[in-house]
Amino acid sequence: MKVFLATLQFLTRLPVPANASARMSVADYPRGVYWFPVIGLIVGMCCTIIYMLTASALGPLMAAMLAVTTNVLATGAFHLNGLADSCDGLFSRAGRERALEIMRDSRIGTYGATAVVLSLLIRVGAIYQMSVSGYAMLPVLLATPLLARGMMLVLMFRQNYARREEGLGNLYIGKICPRRFVITLLITVLGVVLLCGVMSLIAVAVTLFAALMFRSAVQEKIGGQTGDTLGAGNELFELVFLLALMWH
Repeated sequence: MKVFLATLQFLTRLPVPANASARMSVADYPRGVYWFPVIGLIVGMCCTIIYMLTASALGPLMAAMLAVTTNVLATGAFHLNGLADSCDGLFSRAGRERALEIMRDSRIGTYGATAVVLSLLIRVGAIYQMSVSGYAMLPVLLATPLLARGMMLVLMFRQNYARREEGLGNLYIGKICPRRFVITLLITVLGVVLLCGVMSLIAVAVTLFAALMFRSAVQEKIGGQTGDTLGAGNELFELVFLLALMWH
């Protein structure tokens, strides 16, 4: 339970006991990856509740906007921050060291700001379009963050931590054993299939392909992964999964 609470505290801003991670050692954190899809499901539940409470009264567009807002609030924009920093560094023409320096800069640049805006707009648009097209939104809103958190392990497994200094991403990157990787992915895929049906495996496969491509591109640019690229991956995987569901 302490591992679950510490992982929940790490990935979200949902209320947990203040001392949840007090007795956690650095070596304990990789054990928490089993809980990544579960925590994604919890975030999805928050979004679903808000969507269901507002859809009939405010309409599908406003409900979609509030559901996405709930996702951002539940995570404290943790992953969006990683997306902004990653895009500023990865899309720069700078070399590895300078790109990492840009990613560490607390100021947001043009690439980062554009990525955040587009990410939110596309997500709202996808949820709205799916709702007016007759999709069952409850399983979609539950499955999307579940899948994204599970897919983050693709960026952790057998990857280098790109920075020389310590950082939050170093708790997980390169420290996930094959057993934890496989079991967590199986939990993730099973959860999505139970929620969205067997046909959702197509969207899962598309998202996995996107995760592998993103992992390769980041590895080539900066020689590994960072906490920022994990957050960026989460945002990318949610978008790709939603669009893939719409496509088929």
